[in-house]
Amino acid sequence: MNLTPSTGPRDAVVLVNLGTPDAPTPRAVRRYLSEFLHDHRVVDLSRWLWCPLLHFVILPLRCAPVSRKYANIWIDGPDGGSPLAVFTRRLACAVQTRMPDVRVVDAMRYGRPALRDVLRGLHEDGIERAFVLPLYPQYSTSTTASIADVLARADALPTRMLEDYHLDADWIAAVAARIRAARAGDAGARHLLFSFHGLPQRFVDRGDPYQRQCEAGATAIAQSLGLPREAWSLSYQSQFGREKWIGPSTRATLQGFAARGVLDVDVIAPGFAVDCLETLEEVSEMLAHEFAAAGGRLRYLPCLNDGDDHAAVLARLARHGLADWR
Repeated sequence: MNLTPSTGPRDAVVLVNLGTPDAPTPRAVRRYLSEFLHDHRVVDLSRWLWCPLLHFVILPLRCAPVSRKYANIWIDGPDGGSPLAVFTRRLACAVQTRMPDVRVVDAMRYGRPALRDVLRGLHEDGIERAFVLPLYPQYSTSTTASIADVLARADALPTRMLEDYHLDADWIAAVAARIRAARAGDAGARHLLFSFHGLPQRFVDRGDPYQRQCEAGATAIAQSLGLPREAWSLSYQSQFGREKWIGPSTRATLQGFAARGVLDVDVIAPGFAVDCLETLEEVSEMLAHEFAAAGGRLRYLPCLNDGDDHAAVLARLARHGLADWR
């Protein structure tokens, strides 16, 4: 569809997520991980050291097992695919219904639809401005800043980006409502664990605000729920490699719960806008299985995904961003 300033919207909103393989196969996973792990924002080691390690050790060892994990959560059907891609695409459609005068599209920082290609296509279709909304509630130099790198190279199309929304009142209310609805009718008290994606400690030591924003957002959500401090905890998942990461880790936290007899736990991952490999496979399956083996009962609470409340939050944030731009 070709749009011109006289026949279609002049503004666009781009919802950007991290990315995902095109298929649950070793080849597709290798293509995706190669792009992802080549980004200096993600791995800032010397290229002379990192590239041989990546291509001759990490990728050959990881692609097959990671592809099997993706296959385990892959959504079948004509509109199926990786959950991250499916929910992101549906979320963009839901936001579009709330912003009929603006063109709303989805994009990926790694994989397809590639952000740089989406921006180029918008420009060719006559879009004059693009407000970019990373689907990361918390800012990090390893994620949000990488999107900014792409925008800095998009000279043909003026862009602006929302850096974070971890304390947005409507977002906090939406996450709290999701937790409250999942717990409706519970007979007994269950401990609530906020699990965020991990980050190497050296990033925080250099001033990355991610950990501080995770803690602030979790505290605000717990307060919205009226939870006393002893009723909830915070942890970080998905560590990779041998260096020190921010903590405590989700796995160690769950192990500690089991040892202390805290056996009924709800886990929510508010750092993820939509469900993906790290929530559906790592938390809902792998960590839940480990916790069950220790006598525990883990219930995973889904992300906001393409829910109406989530779409309303993002549409309002985009509206405000475009209005401020004017």
